[in-house]
Amino acid sequence: MQPPLTYTRKEKSSVLISTLFGYGLDFYNILIIAFIMGAIQKSLNISLTEAGVITTVTLAGSVIGGVLFGWLGDRIGRKNSLMWTLGLFSVGAILSAFAWDFNSLLVTRAITGVGLGGEWGAGIVLFNEVWDKNRRGFGSSVVQAASTGGIAAASIVAVWSLSTFSPDWGWRVALLTGGAPILLMVYVRFWMPESKLWLEYERMRAAGELPPEKAAAANPLIEIFKGASLRYTILGFLIVSGYMFAFYAVTIFMPGYMRALGAESEAIRTVTIVFSTGLALAFLVFGWFTDSLGRKIGVVGPTLISIIGLIGIYSTAGASFPGSLLVWPLFGWYVFWGLGQTAAGMFGCWFSELYPVELRATAVSTIYMVGRGVGSIAPFVVPVVAAHSSNGMAGGMMVGFAAAVICAVAALLLPETAGRSFAVIETKARSAA
Repeated sequence: MQPPLTYTRKEKSSVLISTLFGYGLDFYNILIIAFIMGAIQKSLNISLTEAGVITTVTLAGSVIGGVLFGWLGDRIGRKNSLMWTLGLFSVGAILSAFAWDFNSLLVTRAITGVGLGGEWGAGIVLFNEVWDKNRRGFGSSVVQAASTGGIAAASIVAVWSLSTFSPDWGWRVALLTGGAPILLMVYVRFWMPESKLWLEYERMRAAGELPPEKAAAANPLIEIFKGASLRYTILGFLIVSGYMFAFYAVTIFMPGYMRALGAESEAIRTVTIVFSTGLALAFLVFGWFTDSLGRKIGVVGPTLISIIGLIGIYSTAGASFPGSLLVWPLFGWYVFWGLGQTAAGMFGCWFSELYPVELRATAVSTIYMVGRGVGSIAPFVVPVVAAHSSNGMAGGMMVGFAAAVICAVAALLLPETAGRSFAVIETKARSAA
């Protein structure tokens, strides 16, 4: 008889806390460099092209981390994988604060990226295995909303550090704060539970109690490309890649674009805070309804909003900052575009519901981080397109339009899984149950 797989309120709370802070710090580490890159360029004599390479390498490094730590999540457990990834990206962030040239910063940010790559997969899979099946959409959206806290915190800390310390030390202090996850690592070690689904599957494996097809299965990295999982994996890659490319095509460049149009640091900070607050609220609202309306609506609906918002951003190209955000059309369209980024709230729960327990961490983490890796190309592509566009950076950011369309179309092709029950032994073919 299968042992109880329920969790106490305290266990659920510890998983929620760990996942929220982990993902918030994940986004903090990714985006804070966008707010301080100007200072880094001056301090280390780095060109705009080299700056784009650093951002790209950081995001690309997350692909390696996603595959590695996702695989480890299925081999050594979600909790252990999460601890290792938190430790690695903390060390990378701390080391990057002491970079002395382009190459040293590139290497340390690559290390940070590898660590960042595993955090989301390990945390979100454990969260969805712990949470109520009828509230996974809302719960996953709450976790994803933590990214907005990371974005806002990155903006605030960047402005504070650059205005408080010398030009050479301001950006270093900002990057140094990215080492905070090492404290979360301690919390996870002593207070967060391991997935009981995974523990029971491992017990059955060790005892030789698995069904023959499970016992004979290949490495999870191979299994996610076999049988029914192949279709889910390919569509998952398209969904996340489209979303991430469109997301980074705008968020990485918007602060600099606004600055070029006359907005000062304080105004950009306000924009970021409003953007983050609106996105966080949108995550909660959209997430609440997706548990009843389904995962498809949760991705396709917001993506259509983002497409409209991107068109609005392009249509207001060149409108200088008038001195007030309330009458600046670019500000309004940027916030509207931001509401469409809530599609990401579905990734954790939807992909978790598509795969059995022994493949779940590998699949979820690999899909998400490969998608982020594709998105990492955007910081390189946008400036190239912008240089040949009559609308400059606004034209460059429009490369995200096609990517968003791909995301929406691929989402329509995945099976609906809202409300799925998890079990220790499951087949690959998935449908709502």
